[in-house]
Amino acid sequence: MKAPNKINVLVTGGAGYLGSVLVDKLLNMTCIGKVYVLDNLMYKQQSFLHHFKHFHTNKFEFIYGDVRNSLLLQKYVNKADVIIPLAAIVGFPACETDKSLATEVNFEQVNGICKMVSDEQLIIYPNTNSGYGVNESQEFCTEETELNPISHYGMTKCNAEEEVLSSRNGVSLRLATVFGCSPRMRLDLLVNDFVYKACTENYIILFEHKFRRNFIHVSDVAEAFKHFILDYYLYGAQFNGEAFNVGLSSANLNKLQLCEKIKEFIPDFVINTSDFSSDPDKRDYIVSNKKLENLGWLPAYSIDDGISELMSLYSGLKNINTNFTNL
Repeated sequence: MKAPNKINVLVTGGAGYLGSVLVDKLLNMTCIGKVYVLDNLMYKQQSFLHHFKHFHTNKFEFIYGDVRNSLLLQKYVNKADVIIPLAAIVGFPACETDKSLATEVNFEQVNGICKMVSDEQLIIYPNTNSGYGVNESQEFCTEETELNPISHYGMTKCNAEEEVLSSRNGVSLRLATVFGCSPRMRLDLLVNDFVYKACTENYIILFEHKFRRNFIHVSDVAEAFKHFILDYYLYGAQFNGEAFNVGLSSANLNKLQLCEKIKEFIPDFVINTSDFSSDPDKRDYIVSNKKLENLGWLPAYSIDDGISELMSLYSGLKNINTNFTNL
């Protein structure tokens, strides 16, 4: 594909946890012409305000709207060379609470975009590697491993990925469990939550403590999106119809191992395990990220980096009496 002079990007859900970090990085790329952010600000977040410093360069446009509005979505899909559909109802609890909304946002939005794009446009789709479900063996899940989502969240995301990869206009990035600081902070992510508990309560009770996850820093996820934009448009690399795991290969950890890592930084952190209750999220797997690493991409942040960063954030906010529950 011949590269356009400047690349216009549409990011739905661009004011969210990942979007707030990704959009900032996109706006600082010289090859980017304009970034359109479409978001309904479901959580009344203000994490996009700092992007308006680019307003007078005509490089940033915020659109307040809902991705379920197909006419609005079509209007901005038509303006973009790359579409990154981040807008989603994220996680097991939220999707179980309103399955209809989750299907409309997580699947129907993406299915609609697949039908809207031309042959000259690229979709970079953020799936979750939770689609691997349960893998009790010690074998690593690769991109060839059959997806086996065990929650409505996982099913909606994997069904959307299938549409993207079938369209021949897209690449899917299967993201590990994300951690780290963002202007739109989330405390419901495992590392972020466990470090928060260590900093504020000094103890934790773990259910299903042997369940495993792979992890990745939010900034590294944003860099992975940049990698595919650059490869696809500037260097002619063709990855249409392919999926890539995006994770930190040194961070295939179970919950107990993660807490023990945090305890290295916070020695008085008390860790208790319990078999008297269970975690409704039954995901348990380890993941190989070699396919993406073989393209020359490597994450910059370790689990240790993330823990240190989060400790600093929580300490700073505590000092100004911020209500952590509002993050």
